[in-house]
Amino acid sequence: MSEQLPQPSGGAWQTWANRLLQHLRRTRNLLGYKISDERATEDGLIMWDTTYQWPTVSKNGVWRQIVLSDGEANFVKTTSVTAAAANTAYPITFNTPVGNHGISQGTPASRIVFEEGGHYSLSFSAQIASTSSSTVDFWFWPVINGVVIDGSYSIKTSLHQNNATTVVSRTSNFDITASDYLEVYWAVSSTSGSLAVQPATAFAPSTPSVTLAITRLHG
Repeated sequence: MSEQLPQPSGGAWQTWANRLLQHLRRTRNLLGYKISDERATEDGLIMWDTTYQWPTVSKNGVWRQIVLSDGEANFVKTTSVTAAAANTAYPITFNTPVGNHGISQGTPASRIVFEEGGHYSLSFSAQIASTSSSTVDFWFWPVINGVVIDGSYSIKTSLHQNNATTVVSRTSNFDITASDYLEVYWAVSSTSGSLAVQPATAFAPSTPSVTLAITRLHG
C-alpha cells in the first residue's frame, strides 16, 4: 500500500511543508550510486555507474548498461567515387553526418570515431556501376583501428555488362571499445567501375552512392 500524503493541520503550514518535503525525499525516485563492490544480488536493481557515467540494471547476477540515445549515426556519400587505380584499396570518406549521437568523423575524415564502447549494428550499402562490357569486380570491407576485419563482414560482387548498376549491402555486428575508429575500404578490378550517385528525375529523388547506418545495441 502506498504511503498516505500528509495533510496540513490547522494553521501550521510551515510544519506541514517540512513534513511534505520529508515525504518527497522518502518517496521520489533516485538512482543510488553504484560503487565498485556493488553486487547484482537480484534482478531489476537500477543504479548510476559513476565510473562510466551511465545507468545500469542488474540481470542474471551481473550489471548491464542501460543504453541511452547516445551511439547512433547515419552516414551518406552524395557524390560518385572513381578509383584512381584498379586492385587498390581506398577508404570511403562520407559526408559530414547530421543528427549523430556519440559517433563522429575523425582525422582523416574517413575515420568514424565511437565515443562509447558497446555492441554495435552497422548497416552498409553501396550503389555500384560499370561502363565496361567485361566483368568488373568490387570489394568492400571494414577496418577498425587500422586492422582489417576478415570473414563474413566483407563484400565481394561483380557487374557483367556495360551501364549496369546495382546496390550491394550487408548488416553486421561489431564489438567496439570507446575511442575506436572504423573505416570502410573498397577496391575495384577496373577503373570502369565506380560508386555511383543517380541524379534526380521528374518523378524520383537522387540516390547516394554509399550509406552507413550505425546503432548501438547494448553496452
